[in-house]
Amino acid sequence: MSTHEQGDTTVARSEHGRDVVTIIVNAVEREIHRGRQPVREIKRIGEVPQADQLEQVIDGKLVPLADDAAVTIKGGEEFVSHPRDSGSSEG
Repeated sequence: MSTHEQGDTTVARSEHGRDVVTIIVNAVEREIHRGRQPVREIKRIGEVPQADQLEQVIDGKLVPLADDAAVTIKGGEEFVSHPRDSGSSEG
């Protein structure tokens, strides 16, 4: 496996030729393949329970991600998770 620097992101080539990049999930650096990744795969890599809500930090704001969505990973993306709300607070 070879590595090279690209901007602030370290990129590694896997045995299959796809770039492996670093993302942050709940303040922990994780490695994942560059490209379109399903939310469930990001949860798996980040050791996030599938039942939890995953959100992406974009321009300092939390953007909720649907479980059946996919995210284009370039490297350096940041995600946070939390338990889903069990009910509505409206009353």
